[in-house]
Amino acid sequence: MSAVRPELYQEVKLYSTAREREKYDNLAELYSIIKTLQALEKAYIKDSIPAKDYTGACSRLLEQYKVAFRQVKSEVSSIDEFVKMYKLEDCHAALERIKEDRPITIPDDKGNTSKCVADIVSLFITVMDKLRLEIRAMDELHPDLKDLAESMTRMSTLPSDFEGRMKVTSWLVIFEGMAASDDLTDAQARQMLFDMDFAYNAFNRFLA
Repeated sequence: MSAVRPELYQEVKLYSTAREREKYDNLAELYSIIKTLQALEKAYIKDSIPAKDYTGACSRLLEQYKVAFRQVKSEVSSIDEFVKMYKLEDCHAALERIKEDRPITIPDDKGNTSKCVADIVSLFITVMDKLRLEIRAMDELHPDLKDLAESMTRMSTLPSDFEGRMKVTSWLVIFEGMAASDDLTDAQARQMLFDMDFAYNAFNRFLA
């Protein structure tokens, strides 16, 4: 019987410094985003997820991808290099979404409309996520809400009296009367989430 070798049971670490750990964490984050995006695309193709939910999730993942890829640019020069390095060639649908930089539900009009739509969807999701996470501070909610209103203004095909835009504007007016250090009350936050969800659904109906 061969002797037990304790060294064979020692944990093998990919890193020995904090910098190396951060590098591998960033690479893992990018990898997971691509795999998640691939799973989302397959779910949509199989009609396992509603178009509204798909559009929001895909827009968010594409934004996360951009941030994650910036974190690894010192390690890989392109997404193609990353795909080859980590054997992600089977994630064709995800790579197509990344290349087109828009959910498949948003038409490519070769102009600004598709970008506006993607920005609006992403900002709606961001604001609602913050409210669900019980973020109440005016100075944390106002910038995203302001960007949302500006993106809706830039979308020329969106009617000026669009009901969703009016909901967003009404909350901007409320924020303008608050100090940066003020917080929404629980009742205000609940109402704002309700209004943002209403506006988001109205926007998706407009796109349909």
